[in-house]
Amino acid sequence: MRHVDQLPHAIQEEKHVTIPMADGARLSARIWRPTSSDGDPVPAVLEYIPYRKGDLTSVRDAIHHPYVAGHGYACVRVDIRGTGESDGVLLDEYLEQEQADAEAVLAWLAEQPWCDGNTGMMGISWGAFAALQVAARRPPSLRAICVSSFTDDRYADDMHYLGGAMLSDNLAEAGTMFAYATCPPDPAVVGSRWREMWDERLEAARPWVLEWLRHPQRDDYWRHASLSEDYSALQCPVLASSGWADGYSNAVTRLLAHVDVPRKGLIGPWSHKLPHLGEPGPAIGYLQEVVRWWDHWLKGVDNGVMDGPMLRTWMQESVPPSTSYEERPGRWVGEPSWPSPNVTETVLVVQDRALCMPGERGATGPDAAPPSADRVHTIQSPLSVGQFAGKWASYNAPPDLPYDQREEDGGSLVFQTEPLTERIEILGAPAAVVELSADAPLAQLNVRLSDVAPDGRSTRVTYGVLNLAHHDSETAPGELTPGRRYTVRVPLHAVAQAFPPGHRIRLSLSTSYWPLVWPAPEPVLLTVHETGSSLTLPVRDTDVPTDAELRPFGEPEGCAPPAVTRLSEPEQAWTVSRDLVNYRSLLDIVKDQGIQRYEETGIEVGLRAREQYSWIAEDFDSVRGESAWTMTFARPDWDVRVDTRTVLTSDPDTFHVNATLDGYEGGRRVFSRTWNEHVPRTHV
Repeated sequence: MRHVDQLPHAIQEEKHVTIPMADGARLSARIWRPTSSDGDPVPAVLEYIPYRKGDLTSVRDAIHHPYVAGHGYACVRVDIRGTGESDGVLLDEYLEQEQADAEAVLAWLAEQPWCDGNTGMMGISWGAFAALQVAARRPPSLRAICVSSFTDDRYADDMHYLGGAMLSDNLAEAGTMFAYATCPPDPAVVGSRWREMWDERLEAARPWVLEWLRHPQRDDYWRHASLSEDYSALQCPVLASSGWADGYSNAVTRLLAHVDVPRKGLIGPWSHKLPHLGEPGPAIGYLQEVVRWWDHWLKGVDNGVMDGPMLRTWMQESVPPSTSYEERPGRWVGEPSWPSPNVTETVLVVQDRALCMPGERGATGPDAAPPSADRVHTIQSPLSVGQFAGKWASYNAPPDLPYDQREEDGGSLVFQTEPLTERIEILGAPAAVVELSADAPLAQLNVRLSDVAPDGRSTRVTYGVLNLAHHDSETAPGELTPGRRYTVRVPLHAVAQAFPPGHRIRLSLSTSYWPLVWPAPEPVLLTVHETGSSLTLPVRDTDVPTDAELRPFGEPEGCAPPAVTRLSEPEQAWTVSRDLVNYRSLLDIVKDQGIQRYEETGIEVGLRAREQYSWIAEDFDSVRGESAWTMTFARPDWDVRVDTRTVLTSDPDTFHVNATLDGYEGGRRVFSRTWNEHVPRTHV
C-alpha cells in the first residue's frame, strides 16, 4: 500500500467526542474532518461498529478515515452502545436499540455546524450490516452507503446457519462477542467511572450462542434487520463489495439483482478484508473508488462513477490447493447487469458415476449402464470429512482456506467430468440437484465443487450445505420419512472460477462436513439416485470484448498508520491431529496478536483467541467445540484482563452450553460467572 501524506484538504482530529442519545446515554466518537469545515461545511461519513476505536481498530481506522476526510469529508468512527468508551451494554447483534442509536447519530451529525446536512455510511462486516440495515430505515440525511463483506439475509447467509444446518462459526462468533462485549472502557478517556461502566457490562453479559441456538429456523428473530424481507426498503445508492474467499460472497450479486437503486458491485479474490487491504491479492485502490462514490452522491459531482459495468469481479484462474495465497492469478471482468447476459446455465447430468457435459449424455462403454437405468449409490461419511474445509469466512490469518480435497473425497460420493477439452469459466452460484433417500429422519447433505488437476490434486472451488429437514421450508422444517425418495436442490456459494483444458470438474457429496458444519444428530446413510441428479453451472462467455475496456483500478492507497510497538510475539496455528490410541481427533486454531503498545495513548493491549473442535471416532455425541478468549489492557497504573470461555456439546435432543466469564484487575479476580445451560435441539 502506498501511504499518502499530501491530501487535498488539511484535516483536524477529535479523538473522543460524545454523542447524546434520547435516553441520556452517550456514544463515543472519533472524528476526522477538514479544518476548513469550520466555515465551509462538508458531508459526514459514519462507520458504526463495536470493536474499540481507541485501540483495536485504531491502526486500520487511521489508514482510511483520514484519507477520506482529506478529500473533503467529516469521517466519524463510533463505537456502538456498550463497547469502547460508549455508555451502556451490548446484549446481541443488530438489535432495535443499536439501529435507533445509529439514526440518532446520523441526525446529530447532520446538525453539526461543520456538516452540510448530507451523510453516508460505510464499513466492513458489522459496519456494513449496520449501514445496510440503517439505510433500510431511511433516515432523512442518509444519501448513500458503501458496504463490504455483508449479507442481506441474516438467517440463510450469515455465520450462524447455512441451508438450515448450524455452522461452527455460530459458536466462534459468539465467543468473539462474549469477549468484546465485556471489555472495559479506557479510564484515560472516561475517567473514574470506567469501573462502574465495566461492572455494568460484566453483570449484563451472557453467551450470545444461547439465543442463536434457540432460533434454528427462519423466524422473526432473523427477519429483523434482514433486507431480503423487503428489498424496496433500500432507497439510497449502494456500492457493495466482497471477496470470493469470504463467507459473504453471495450478497453482492443478490443485492444487485433485487434492489432498484443506483448500485455498483465489486468482488475480488479477497478474504474478509477491505479491498485496499485485500488478501489474497491483488488489493486495489478501493479508497479512491469510495471517494469517487461520495463525491458523486454526497456532493453532486458529475464524475462518471456510474459509468461502466454494474459488477466488476476477479475471474480466478486455477491454482493448486493451499490454505493461503498471497495472490490469486486471474483478471478483472465486467457485467452490465445482474443477472448477466454473459452467463448461461449449463446442466451436467449424473450418469455412470460421471458428470456428463452437454453432448456427452448417453455415452457408452464397457461399464456404462443404459441411459434409462437408474444407478444407485450409498454414502455415510466419517466425521473426519471436513477437517480440511477451512473456515466459513476466511480471514487469511492464520491460513484458513480449504486444503487438498482428496482426503475429504475418500469419505464422499464423487462424480466428475472427463478431462475438459476446452476452457470453462463460471460466474455465479452453481447448484446441485440430488435425488435421494435417508435411513434416518434428520440428515444433512454437503456438496463440494472442486477443480481437479491432471496430477490429481483437488482444489475446492465452492460448496453448499443443506439440512434435509429444511429441503422444502426454512420456516417450518420437518423430519424426513426414512426410505422415502426426495429431490433436493443445494445452492453453492457464488464464485468466479476458470477450469483449464485437461482439468476435471468434481462434485462431491458427504453426510458430514465437520467442523465447518455441526453434524447431524446421528450417523445417516444416504441413498443417491443418478436419475434426477445433476449439477448446474453458471457458465460465462470466455470472450467478452468489453472486459478489455475496463478502467484499471488504482494502486492501494491510505494514510500512514500510527506507531505501534510490539512487546511480545504473535502466534498463529491451525493444527489437525488424530490420536490412534483413543481415536480422538482435534482441530486446534490459535490467533494470538501478542502484546502491542499503541503509542498515541500508551495503552498496552493483548488479544489471544483459541478455538478447538474435537470428536472421537464416529461417536456423534462426542462432538465438542470450544472458544476461549483472553484480552488484556494496561498502563503503568492500570491493568485489567477479561477471560471468556464457551464450550458447546450436543446429544440427539439437546445442545449443552458451558461458559465462564472472569474479570481481573491488577491480577486479582474481581468478577466471575458460570453458565451451564441446555437448549432443545429441533431439526438441527
